Amino acid sequence: MARSPLAAVGSVADAAAWYAALFLGALVLLSSSLQEGGPGELDEPAGGGRLVLGRPCDEIYVVGEGETLHSISDKCGDPFIVERNPHIHDPDDVFPGLVIMITPSSSKPPV
Repeated sequence: MARSPLAAVGSVADAAAWYAALFLGALVLLSSSLQEGGPGELDEPAGGGRLVLGRPCDEIYVVGEGETLHSISDKCGDPFIVERNPHIHDPDDVFPGLVIMITPSSSKPPV
């Protein structure tokens, strides 16, 4: 008995789905192996927050353990962190891992 064209399309779609799943699985494995021991873009400084691309006060800053907006403002020379980050509703509700945008001051060198 001959296969209908609809069955042939279904088998091609199944094969494509399997290949896509294998490809995505390989990408996940590859990316996780690069993050563990490969050259990373994020370095952890001794004082708390993360250094993005090796600079302590880049435009995108990840809050570290024990940091406050005041300590980040002092370190980076940006007194307007709350105004530039509308997702921060309460300045006292800052937690490790929070991503904020800062504008580093060129007059005060980063510490």
